[in-house]
Amino acid sequence: MAKSSGRSFEQLETAFRHKNFDPLYFLYGEEEFLMSELQEKLIENALSPAERDFNLDIAYGAESDGPTVRGLCTSYPVMAQHRVVIVRDFEKLKENRLFKEYAENPNPQAIVMLVCGSKPNMSAHPYRALREHGVWAELKPLYDNQVPGWIKNRAKAQGYEMEPRALQMLAEFVGTDLRSATSELEKIATYAGERTRLTADDVIAASGQTREFNVFELQNAIGDGRLQDALRIGDRMLEQSANPTGEALMIVAVLNSYLQKLWKLTGCQQQRLPKKEMARRAGIPPYFVNEYLSSLRRFSLAAIERGFSALLAADFELKGGAARDPRVILTLLLRRLTPVGQ
Repeated sequence: MAKSSGRSFEQLETAFRHKNFDPLYFLYGEEEFLMSELQEKLIENALSPAERDFNLDIAYGAESDGPTVRGLCTSYPVMAQHRVVIVRDFEKLKENRLFKEYAENPNPQAIVMLVCGSKPNMSAHPYRALREHGVWAELKPLYDNQVPGWIKNRAKAQGYEMEPRALQMLAEFVGTDLRSATSELEKIATYAGERTRLTADDVIAASGQTREFNVFELQNAIGDGRLQDALRIGDRMLEQSANPTGEALMIVAVLNSYLQKLWKLTGCQQQRLPKKEMARRAGIPPYFVNEYLSSLRRFSLAAIERGFSALLAADFELKGGAARDPRVILTLLLRRLTPVGQ
């Protein structure tokens, strides 16, 4: 039953959906959202709601011990085909070394999922045995350039198609936070109503902003060097928000992602890479590369570096590092960030 290589999130999700289960799963990594998704998918597909009272156990490593949890795993199902045991924070479970022996001879009538919130020492037991005998997956946070594809596939699985601009806007809005991406996608679908093609206007509406005053228009104004427009948009966004500080923090996050893409494109230009490769490395759809390159003509590498420093300072102040009004902080940030006269 040894497994020579790990599984991807997609492979495990597909297997669960088709009710193809193995007796032992070992998940680890820092992408908590994907691990939570797989736990939910396992429960949803392995047990009916009526079976869960007697056949589902969820244990937490810091609150239990190895012998107790192993006892759950070796128990048999009650009027059901499977018994499901999920152990969260498995690395914190006292005496979890007992699972070396369990991995070698798992209960065939149970589906056990052991979850670590980080990568443990794989050369030590029980982790080495779990990788050798169980189905394992390492779930890492996505890189910026992987997020648009993930969102696109997520939307497609739910029956929606996203226009390129909408996809890029949402990816920039949520960064690498997949939980936020999922939540925003649900809101966007609500705004779309019966339509199955999601647009940029849907993204803006779901964010609570307006077509004229939103973070993407603000980003465009900065990229075009239109300082007064940037100041006007930023001020109106905070004015319309019920939480100006939270809105300003969101703006800082999106603009930080924007500068990161410009910084990556600077390196791509120095290497004289083709535009398709530039798009891949920067995490930008190929049809938007020219738009970013146009903005990049106004940003020297030194200006980008100053921009990162300004964003870091604004983030610090907004999170309690200063008592200034968020409107003042944002105004100073935009003045430092927008490349007027360059």
